[in-house]
Amino acid sequence: QVQLVESGGGLVQAGGSLRLSCAASGRTFSRNSMGWFRQAPGKEREFVAAINWSGGNTVYPDSVKGRFTISRDSAKNTVYLQMNSLKPEDTAVYYCAVITNWPDGVSSWGQGTQVTVSS
Repeated sequence: QVQLVESGGGLVQAGGSLRLSCAASGRTFSRNSMGWFRQAPGKEREFVAAINWSGGNTVYPDSVKGRFTISRDSAKNTVYLQMNSLKPEDTAVYYCAVITNWPDGVSSWGQGTQVTVSS
């Protein structure tokens, strides 16, 4: 089973940028599609981005398309989420996930990292 540890969250002003990292353990990382989700207080967890095993295919919802970029480094067993032009409504706990049913069916979750965007 893959274990996931997120990092890189924090407090940023609106319009700023953050890069989240997700370090994965396990030899199967390079064969897994990976994704990012987020959950704001009082809201359901929502899909943010997904990347397939090769890195050649990515998916985003309209809410983050053009602002967020997911990438992966299989040599480092790490997946990233570059977040630009951040808005207060991006404030949430961000979770890394193993995608087993493309693009948003999840089999494993990380513990989450808090992102807070101030206005």
